[in-house]
Amino acid sequence: MSPTVAGTAAGATLAISALVFGFWGMLLVAVFMAIGAVLGRSAEGRLDLRGAFDALRGKRSSP
Repeated sequence: MSPTVAGTAAGATLAISALVFGFWGMLLVAVFMAIGAVLGRSAEGRLDLRGAFDALRGKRSSP
């Protein structure tokens, strides 16, 4: 799936959730979509969660 199609699908999902659930429901849907994207990239091996958490905690992975 191309990034354009994925972005369009994400935008449509958020627009529909905003119409149906209101602002806070849409925000919750967006948070769950972001969590799903992170977990999906991690499962594919395209995201190193340990490295990301170390960067957030201020630990450097390179000298």
